[in-house]
Amino acid sequence: MITTVTAEFYAALPEGGRLAGLDVGTKTIGIAFCDAGWSIASPAETIRRTKFAADKAALAALLARQQVRGMVIGLPLNLDASDSPRTQSVRAFARNLLDLDLPILLWDERWSTAAVTRTLIAADASRARRAELVDKLAASYILQGAIDALAGGFA
Repeated sequence: MITTVTAEFYAALPEGGRLAGLDVGTKTIGIAFCDAGWSIASPAETIRRTKFAADKAALAALLARQQVRGMVIGLPLNLDASDSPRTQSVRAFARNLLDLDLPILLWDERWSTAAVTRTLIAADASRARRAELVDKLAASYILQGAIDALAGGFA
């Protein structure tokens, strides 16, 4: 199941459990996880993209190891909330993960990378360090927004 509706995603997770956040880019996939109580998201790792089958296998192994019950994937909408070619690519990526048998919530990520980059610049992180961290931190930012909405009654 793929949805953009928080309540539908919540209904697909009747027993709660750990969630994964994904920031899907053309070159990398940033990954974050939250605890089973949905209180805090933590950046985990970045997968360098190669072929989709290899990317999916690496992701599936990581999700199984972490006992993930659902995924929140950042959806890169245009500023006016319309779809772009990148948005369509992320939707296709999500559809290709359906056989992992985990509910998927597509979450508006329009400001995630910018917010994380501003934070890293404020922390005086070098350009190289920012490049190393931005994807998994953006995944954490996306996931935190979703779990805050889930805990707060579907904002």
